[in-house]
Amino acid sequence: MGMVPHYNAESPMVQLVSFNKLLEHYDRQLNSGDEHLAERARYVLDAQAPYPELRDGFNDLDLLKKHKDVIGIILADTFSPVLTQNEIKTASTPFENLTFNSSERFKRILKDAGEDFELEIRNIPDELSYIMKCTVILSFYYGFKLDFKRPFFYDIPDANGVMHHYRILYNADFMEIIPTEQSKELTQDDVDELLENFENLELWKEKIPPNSFITKGFVISNMFDVTAEHSISEIKSTLIGRHKHAGEDFMESFQDTFRSLFKLKEIKVGFAGYDSNANHFFKIYGKGMESFILHGKDSEPCDSMLCDYSHGKLFRESKYFAISNVEKSLVRSNQSQPYKSLHEQGIKSAILAPISNNGELLGVLELVSNTVNELNSVNANKLDDVMPFIISAVLRSIEEEENLIDAIIQHECTTVHPSVYWKFQEEAKRFMADQLAGHQPLFKEIVFKDVYPLYGQIDIKDSSKERNLSIQRDLMIQLSEINEVLGRATQKYQLPIYEELMYRVDAYLDEVKEALYTHTEQAVFDFVKEEVDPIFKHLKKEDKELKGLIQQYESKIDETTESYYDHRRNYDDSVMEANMQLAALLDKKQLEAQEMFPHYFERYKTDGVEHNMYIGSSIARDRKFNKLYLSNLRLWQLQVMCDMENKYYAMKPHLPVKLDVASLILVYSTSLAIRFRMDEKRFDVDGTYNARYEVIKKRIDKSYIKGTNERLTQKGKLSIVYSQRKDEREYMRYIQFLKAKGYFTNNIEIVELEGLQGVTGLKAIRAEILYKKDKKSEQTYTYDDLMEELKS
Repeated sequence: MGMVPHYNAESPMVQLVSFNKLLEHYDRQLNSGDEHLAERARYVLDAQAPYPELRDGFNDLDLLKKHKDVIGIILADTFSPVLTQNEIKTASTPFENLTFNSSERFKRILKDAGEDFELEIRNIPDELSYIMKCTVILSFYYGFKLDFKRPFFYDIPDANGVMHHYRILYNADFMEIIPTEQSKELTQDDVDELLENFENLELWKEKIPPNSFITKGFVISNMFDVTAEHSISEIKSTLIGRHKHAGEDFMESFQDTFRSLFKLKEIKVGFAGYDSNANHFFKIYGKGMESFILHGKDSEPCDSMLCDYSHGKLFRESKYFAISNVEKSLVRSNQSQPYKSLHEQGIKSAILAPISNNGELLGVLELVSNTVNELNSVNANKLDDVMPFIISAVLRSIEEEENLIDAIIQHECTTVHPSVYWKFQEEAKRFMADQLAGHQPLFKEIVFKDVYPLYGQIDIKDSSKERNLSIQRDLMIQLSEINEVLGRATQKYQLPIYEELMYRVDAYLDEVKEALYTHTEQAVFDFVKEEVDPIFKHLKKEDKELKGLIQQYESKIDETTESYYDHRRNYDDSVMEANMQLAALLDKKQLEAQEMFPHYFERYKTDGVEHNMYIGSSIARDRKFNKLYLSNLRLWQLQVMCDMENKYYAMKPHLPVKLDVASLILVYSTSLAIRFRMDEKRFDVDGTYNARYEVIKKRIDKSYIKGTNERLTQKGKLSIVYSQRKDEREYMRYIQFLKAKGYFTNNIEIVELEGLQGVTGLKAIRAEILYKKDKKSEQTYTYDDLMEELKS
């Protein structure tokens, strides 16, 4: 007898066990012309006659035990004794796991599963069972044909604990369904509503109330062992399931599936990846993943891991390679690999299977067992059914990894700006097409002709001076603290060596006070490391009081720079914070600018933030370029430079070191060509004539006003450098307009610049920026606003 079903659960049907429909079959046979059939029918009916409940139906399951023999007679024809050792068959109540009158083989299977094994159908959740029974009533009684059939399985372990899977096929010929008072008339509309609301249990209960039908009868379940097919499909779905790989139990369930496929409880599964460039096997990182041939190493050259025979099998023939007796093979191969490392791990038999695609080895699947001959060249053939899935999964994970790597590189190192991405895509597609056609593909240089450059920078004034100052202060404090310890030591111990050291510390102090040279910084660092540290180490051991003083000194030393890093940290933090905030503001504003007309944009952080922009029709592939868009971008750039200045001076009070900044824009009125430099992964201008632009850009912020030693860039002023008269007129218009909007003061001047190496004739407008206290200034004005203003 199987387990008792959940009779306490609510059900639309009252289930009665009855043999009525089968007995009716014998009723009809009484009148058969075939003497044997009629006699057989009479024998069955006579045996049942004293027990009317077997026809009327009962739900007292004890009766099944009580009438066991009679039931055996009634079912004898459906359960042929000849087939009982082979068929896996049982009579049961529908949808429940209650079985009776089972074939010998089914009884054996249940016995092997062990005492406490509970027979349960996989994949019918309790909450579905009510609705499932309703669908049966709808098709059996109401005649609405619904297909709710899903394959049902029993999962039953065998005597060795290997899980077997049995598919159940029901024969429900001997069931009848009878309505009770509670049952309702159902129309097609009702059924339509039910079909739309499969999940809505309440609705189903309303249309087909609990206990509104009586089912009489029994079902015959035929079962088939589908373990191998099931394992194959499990391996397939495990491998295809995208997100499972990362899970804790991926390897465990994978291993169990292989155990079922091979019907071996103790085998283990491993993987090793193969890198063809280096001809190495490598460990694959993942929860529970191990490699038995690598035996704990991260990577190993192939040749040292495989003997000629195994190498030939895996590489040349792409065939799996079974070692049914590791020990024998070890002796036969004269202690060579892979037998040696397998033997060391106590492995007695193994199968190594190449995971290869188009003859290219990607890795090795390893199956290992602690029993001789358990894995062998015969059962290795089982792998034929699963290798294609393993290969496609490996290919996919390689591809996913490559995509991930690409994405990381793209994100971390070189992002191709969205405005030019299309050109890179086109080129990559062409490259792929060339490759497919069998040509030698070449990634063509990406060039945009006829674009107008815009350049701007907001730079920290005197950054190197400020940096040196902070280092100088740190060094002076460090040297004074060293002196304090040495002074105390001299007092206590009167050793001339301490005095001599103090004298040298003082000398360094004087040198640092004067001015800071790079070599001074290094010299002090070396002196402390080589001369002071060993003495402090010695003093710490010798003297308690001095130990306290020295530990105090050491606690102020920064771990990464190994010296005082107090003022320098403040300087670094200030620069970093300023750069971060300014870059974020620029990036946010940039998004608005792209809306006006797509253009190339890049910015980088130096001692401040610089940006390059290029605009022209070759970049905006499907838009017609007009000079108006250039003017618009120029006006936008002016405003954003002022916004960044405002942002900085609003931040300045909160920064550890109060530095000043100065801003500059370079106006260039000729269009140029830009080329993407593959080696540097960035655009720069193309051609000799155009190179002049780059030269100006690099030297301009160091330039002086002609005939003076006054630097061009100054705090509180925006410098706009240009060489042509028309640019001067254009920018003066913008400045007048923005002055009216509260961006600049009246302090505006035009200056000439000293010639830079190879570049003369540059002039600049210097406009004093008006700093605003309120946040309202975030508004930007468009070129159209300017035009409106000029008309009025």
